[in-house]
Parts: sequence; C-alpha cells; structure tokens
Amino acid sequence: MASFFDNKARAALASGSKAKPTEAAKPPQAQPWTEKYRPKTLDAVSSQDSTTTILKRMVNASNLPHLLLYGPPGTGKTTSVLALCRELFGPELFASRVLELNASDDRGISVVRERIKTFAALHLVNAPASKEYREKYPCPPFKVIILDEADQLSQDAQGALRRVMEVNSKITRFCLCCNYVSRIIEPVASRCSKFRFKALEDNQAKDRLVHILKSEGVNYDNGVVERSLKVADGDLRRAINLLQSAARLVGTTPATAQPIKKTKTIPDDSDEEMEDADSASAPKTRSIKVSDIDEISGVFPVESTDRLFSIIQKGNTSNYKAIAAEVTDITASGYAANEVVLSLYSKILYDELIKTEKKYKLAQIFSDFDRRLIDGVDEHLCLLDLSCQVAGILEAK
Repeated sequence: MASFFDNKARAALASGSKAKPTEAAKPPQAQPWTEKYRPKTLDAVSSQDSTTTILKRMVNASNLPHLLLYGPPGTGKTTSVLALCRELFGPELFASRVLELNASDDRGISVVRERIKTFAALHLVNAPASKEYREKYPCPPFKVIILDEADQLSQDAQGALRRVMEVNSKITRFCLCCNYVSRIIEPVASRCSKFRFKALEDNQAKDRLVHILKSEGVNYDNGVVERSLKVADGDLRRAINLLQSAARLVGTTPATAQPIKKTKTIPDDSDEEMEDADSASAPKTRSIKVSDIDEISGVFPVESTDRLFSIIQKGNTSNYKAIAAEVTDITASGYAANEVVLSLYSKILYDELIKTEKKYKLAQIFSDFDRRLIDGVDEHLCLLDLSCQVAGILEAK
C-alpha cells in the first residue's frame, strides 16, 4: 500500500485534480485603536488635570473612597479608573482585585444580588511578597468594583447597591461612571466622592488623533481630524473609531497594506511548492478625505444642507414641488431626519442675513419637530412639513 506521505501516491489518488488549490492569505486581526492607544497611567490622561491630580494623591496615600465619575461620553472616565487600579494593584493583583461591569448590559436588581454582592463579599487575595513589587504598587487591602454606565441601572438595582456599599465598605470600593449624574439616586451619590469630567479641549484632542494616525502610518487630507472631532461632538472615542473605519475603508491600515504573497499553481507531481514573492503587489491606497468621514458617520453633508436651504429660501408659495422633490431625495438617500434637522438648524442659526425675530420663531418650530421625531412620527412627512413652515417664515416680511 502506498504511503500516505508519498507525494506521488497522493497525486495518483487525487480525484482528477491537476493542480493544487491556492489559499488566500489572511490579514492579521486589527486591534481597535481605542484599546490600543488607551492611556495606561493617570499621567497619560489628558484634559482632566485637576481630577487626575487628586486621583494620584489617593494612589500615593493608598486610600480610596467610593468614586462617582460623570461627564460626556469619551472623556476618559473609565480609562482613568482603570489606570488608577493598575497603579494601585499592578498586573499580578489586577484580575483578582478589580471587577469591571457595564451596567447597561444588565440593568436589573439581579446583577447586584448575584455578581456585585458575591464579589464584594469575597476574601482578599494576599499581595505578592516581593519587596520590589510592594514598593512599586501600594496593594491596599480592598477590592474595586467598576460600574460603567451606572446611570442605566434601574431604581431598584441602585437601592440594592446602596446596602451592598454599606456592608462591604471595609474591603470593597465602588467606582461609578456615568454620563448623567442626575440619574443616580441621592443615597448612592452621597456615599461617593464626585468628579466631573469635562469635554476634551480641541487642541489636545487633535494632537491625540494626529499622534494615532502617524503611529498607524495613515495618510489623510487637511481638515479630516477637525471634521472627525466636530462630528464626534467632543467624544474622543467616537472620533478614533471614525478614523479607524475610514482608514480601513481606503485601505491604509497596516493590516490591509501588507503585500500578499501569491502561490504559483503547480502540478501535483511536483514535490515542491514555490511562492512568487516578486509578483506580489500591495493594494492601492489613498488618503482619508473629509467626505469619507461624512459617509461613515452618516451626517448630513454640508452641500446637501446648502442646496435644501437655497430651495427653502425661495418660499413655499410657488416652490412646493421643488421642496417636496428635494425632501424625497433626502429621505430616499437614507439620511436620518434628526441629522437633517440639526444641520438645517445650524445653517439658519449662524446665517447673519436672517433677522433675530425670525430666528426666534424658527427655534420654536425646530424644537417642536425635534420632539415629534422623538415621538416616532413619519420622517418624510416631518421633514416636508418642517421645510414648508421654515420657507413660510423666511418668505414673510
């Protein structure tokens, strides 16, 4: 019987195939930039100097109260807490002393009774006996539970959390991160030291994005970074995700820019496989453009806003067909109605040729239509009605 490892025998037993199939090269998995470039220390967190200064004093004193960090999304709340825990416990104790939960995943009282209460009551794991490790990391005698998006917890869950915080305060500290501090019940908020995270300054956020793009070797046009920050509305995490998506779209990430080796198709009766590296060619790439950011983010383009506004300015008495046609094209293109309303409102608000009295009336109309969209009305009819009402006010003398 022919040996299985004999290439000649395998070729004879093949089902009439004369050539070996080629295997497509698999690009390496791309790591999210938000995790790859997440600050690992408190010193690396930008635009929150006053807060990070106090947190570093807590690390030096090895004393941590319950914390409540609140502010807009993407400003470094969770990053700061994770960096704080790394500096307190180090890599060896981090997994056993820190529990991170996203409260928006399970907002009921069961998560407090099952996961949080169980972890809070666990006995502490002994700190490493190494003197060098203890000198570098304080390793205080308590655990830390991080509740991200804590404002999504139900009222009953927050009520149960209050009792858990009281009973286990000697060996467990809670760090609550949320966007809206008003949604945290007072008995829980009063037990925590509050820290407000402000929106990132434009210069520091821009420098961070430029650093990431240069580190990844991505080419981009002028205005791309500024447009990403404007679309993200101060959310640095969203801006980074937009740029990474745009980089993958245009093919400038290292994962897609690597040359792919082509395997020659050779007969089965050959004992060798040859790779033609010289014939490999890297995929064509181009730089990220502002239009790419708009396309990925789904924002209403400026050009479309100007075109709609120019049609509305002509009035709705004799121009209804043009307004209806433009609104139909907008909804057919798939743009969200709230994006169109926001873009048109900004256009009118900053137009110096429109009188203040008309802007006051228009602001009331826009607020009413914003409420209608939240209530779930038909977007096409809503935009058509809004455009006609705006045109009527602009047409009036």
